Amino acid sequence: MAKKIKSNLLTMSVTLFLFSAVMAAALGYVYSITKEPIDLAKAQKVNNAIAEVVPAFDNKPNEEAIVIEEGKLEMYPAKKGDELVGVAVKTYTNKAFSGEFSIMVGFLPDGTIYNTAVLDQKETPGLGAKMVEPSFKDQFKKMHPEKNKISVKKDGGEVDAITASTITSRAYCDAIMRAYDVFKKQFVK
Repeated sequence: MAKKIKSNLLTMSVTLFLFSAVMAAALGYVYSITKEPIDLAKAQKVNNAIAEVVPAFDNKPNEEAIVIEEGKLEMYPAKKGDELVGVAVKTYTNKAFSGEFSIMVGFLPDGTIYNTAVLDQKETPGLGAKMVEPSFKDQFKKMHPEKNKISVKKDGGEVDAITASTITSRAYCDAIMRAYDVFKKQFVK
């Protein structure tokens, strides 16, 4: 008969260590396989957002990016020939109901908002998540942060808040103003 392995602290510890080592190796392997496709998908999402928020361009804005805060505040100048037609600014806010979200804001060279696009958000479905709907985000088109008061009407501004989501609406305005502040420092003379 086979000798029964005596269960003790040493055998349990060795077993747990071996199991953990195998699982850690498997997790590392899965990470190495999925990292590149995830990074490519994120880059494509940013490129699509740039195309959505600025007028037609013929350069590669992501190759001319100006990074202020890695992954949070980045500017992408869009040009047609040598002429600047707009600047897409990836921005964020941490004042949202569910924490932080990021958006892309497109500015014309004079600072007028061309368009906005949501990049990442975790707001409440059916409430704050309505920030992606044209009825909310399109109201910022043609606004200028120095000529228009970019805050919700409840705070004396010009922005119609999302019903039952004033916090999200305020956060969206905060992200736009953050984007404008970095745009102004870099591109407004």
